[in-house]
Amino acid sequence: MTFETQTRHDLVQFGKKLHECGHVAATDGNLSVRLDDDRILATPTGMSKGMMRPEDMVIVDLKGKKCCGDRNPSSEMGMHLLIYNTRPDINAVVHGHPVTATGFAAAGMSLEEPLVSEIVISLGAVPLAKYGTPGTPELTDALLPFVPDYDAILMANHGVVTYGPDLLSAYMKMETVEHFAKIALVTHQLGRQQLLTKEEVDKLLECREKYEGVTSVAKMLPRLSMTRGN
Repeated sequence: MTFETQTRHDLVQFGKKLHECGHVAATDGNLSVRLDDDRILATPTGMSKGMMRPEDMVIVDLKGKKCCGDRNPSSEMGMHLLIYNTRPDINAVVHGHPVTATGFAAAGMSLEEPLVSEIVISLGAVPLAKYGTPGTPELTDALLPFVPDYDAILMANHGVVTYGPDLLSAYMKMETVEHFAKIALVTHQLGRQQLLTKEEVDKLLECREKYEGVTSVAKMLPRLSMTRGN
């Protein structure tokens, strides 16, 4: 099986996972993988991510021009291309609307609190990009400041985009963002957050390079002047 053929099947598999987990609904969301230096294999527009077939995928070049496929690429392909062109270490992108994380994005709230050690290691923080109309340069302009330093971004009033060295990594970051959002929501409901201290976060960030799939600098956006128990 060639890499392209395997990748088509992988996009089907992870599209189903994205749909089954409720991270997308109807025809929402999109996924892509870098095939080589010049081509991107992407999910098509207007299809449920739970109902795709390998032959439904579309190949585009790094300028967004369709090279192969009976269907059309997503209107949000520009977001994927921005990430690939900015981050040569990235080979897969996943975009979805996971309910809790998108709720934070719709509330204008980033996921910046250092609440859980594993999430600090895997994601650092998840910044909030300002709103941009999907499928327009407004969206890519809003994402651009964050792409170099983060592997996951909330998009105000829209959803989440995650990316990594392969499709599994990019997908798992989406799961991690939603898991983080659920934990953060519970702390807000309880009315109290016991944050990691700056020193604790610094130690965790030093450990990041030991973990597979961690590719960005993943700076924190912390209110780290807050200390445990405050």
